[in-house]
Amino acid sequence: MEETVGALWHKLITGAAEKRYPQEAVTLEGISKTAGIFFRALGGDSGLSVRATGATEHGARRSLLQRIAGSGERTELTWLDEDTLRLPAVLDILPQRSLNRDLYLWLIALAAVDKPDTPSWVVRSQQATLTVFDRFPGIRSRYQRLLDATLALRPDPAKLPEDEAAMEQAIRAALANPGSVDKLPRASRPPHPVHLWLHPNPPRTLPIQTGNPAPSGEPQQEGDGNSKKIDDTQRRQAERVDMPDNKNPFILFFRAESIFSWAEYIKANRPTEDNSDPGADPAVDDLNHLSVAQDGKSVASRLRFDLDLPSAAQDDMPLGQGIRLPEWHYKKQILQPNHCRLQPMIARAAPPCTLPHHLAATARRIRSQFEALTPARVWVRGQFDGTEPDLDACVQFTADRLTGHAAERGLYRAHHYRDRDLACLMLADLSLSTDAWVSDTARVIDVIRDSLFLFAEALSATGDRFSLYGFSSLKRDNVRFHVLKEFGEKYNAGVRGRIAAIKPGYYTRMGAAIRHASQLLAKQQATQRILFILTDGKPNDLDQYEGRYGIEDTRVALLEARQMGLRPFCVTIDEKAGSYLPHLFGIGGYVVIRKPSELPKQLPLLYAQLTR
Repeated sequence: MEETVGALWHKLITGAAEKRYPQEAVTLEGISKTAGIFFRALGGDSGLSVRATGATEHGARRSLLQRIAGSGERTELTWLDEDTLRLPAVLDILPQRSLNRDLYLWLIALAAVDKPDTPSWVVRSQQATLTVFDRFPGIRSRYQRLLDATLALRPDPAKLPEDEAAMEQAIRAALANPGSVDKLPRASRPPHPVHLWLHPNPPRTLPIQTGNPAPSGEPQQEGDGNSKKIDDTQRRQAERVDMPDNKNPFILFFRAESIFSWAEYIKANRPTEDNSDPGADPAVDDLNHLSVAQDGKSVASRLRFDLDLPSAAQDDMPLGQGIRLPEWHYKKQILQPNHCRLQPMIARAAPPCTLPHHLAATARRIRSQFEALTPARVWVRGQFDGTEPDLDACVQFTADRLTGHAAERGLYRAHHYRDRDLACLMLADLSLSTDAWVSDTARVIDVIRDSLFLFAEALSATGDRFSLYGFSSLKRDNVRFHVLKEFGEKYNAGVRGRIAAIKPGYYTRMGAAIRHASQLLAKQQATQRILFILTDGKPNDLDQYEGRYGIEDTRVALLEARQMGLRPFCVTIDEKAGSYLPHLFGIGGYVVIRKPSELPKQLPLLYAQLTR
């Protein structure tokens, strides 16, 4: 009864304190595709992805009801960083759905023209507003409707202290007449959030306070299939701290009737296989800052990963001393020469084998389909020179001559070979993430292995030249490039043995692998040269090769491949690939396989469509 009354009171007081319109809400998920297209169409950075922002404290004065309800302390505002455009997950502050949608579009337009080098938030916001008006005059009417609606949400200056009232009046003037306010008057509190402007002070990751940094030389193993997957893309403020020293975690050094707060930490030594705390996820949303510490304890998944690491004697065999390759630094806008070291490798323990039994029936069907694409000897009619007369052409010419309409035409036919002048290089991502399970019986690496088997069976049926490689990386000096089949090599049991031996590696330094693969493919004399890239995620590595850095290096590597006359095409099973692959491969340059288990069957068919 007590809980029921408490819940009803919370709902009542919160509803009275926060004036929102959930029935008119517009979600970022619902307009995510429109948001990305609109942002780039207005001149926004094409390398930025669109994600939900997290609520941040604004520090402004709250109403009495908000203080009683404990609400109104934080709000979601729009901001950008070097990788992402952050928009509110939901907009329901305006009374009409069309207004909430227009507010999304206005914030996207403002972000597209924003210049972060302007120090003053109020001046910067007014300049961005005027720029939007100048470039896109049609949006001014929408802004006026939004202005009228959002001004009604702002506090009444007459009810504020003198200093806060002056600041509020200045903000209202800047909103109504952009460019009319040079600076805000000083006040004891920050201003009430301005939903028509970008965030005045976007969240940043807090620096490391004390202690040793987390080790970066070893990959972190993901949990097993029983681990809970949390899909939370909100940006949160965080800090790295030392693990609290609590050698006797079950002895409480304070009175038992004390009430714990979320800020207090008690290490209960709960094993990793225990059930997760059902209240942990909501608790994250209640925290202003997250503190991250390294436990230093061994867990089951980490132990399993360490046991899986091969020794030098059992690792794949290196071929040569390695190849130095450049890497693009997008902040400096320079191509760093000899920045990466790529090491070609071949499987040490890969005995020749036959095609796996569970793929035999599918392989036979695919081979029969692809044999229709095999170069064939055909008769070409109507030739001026050939091995024998074209009887149909001769009869037609005789009839035309008798009627007085004879015209010069070819009277012979000849044999021609319609050859498929193609070369294809398949580059497969063999990073650690391929160790994840996609079903009860198969991991991502198993799906990739079956895909390579069927892809090779299909291309061997057509006679097209092809090669197969895999890659993973561990920082810039250890980019592993696994040779499965080279162009001059026949597809046989030895190649099948190398495909069967592939296993999850480390990370995904995609730019270096693409550059070397492009060099190999560019040496092939063919009319069409296709660079097939098979992956399950975006580029990343342990060092700075992450986020925007990795994306931009991969993009430059693909541009270099196109300049060589190659045609890159990406096949991925990453559900979130739509946020970055258009920037890398362009529209029509990639495909997302929604069901990973379908990849082995879909891959050869995609190749057939590309090479028609």
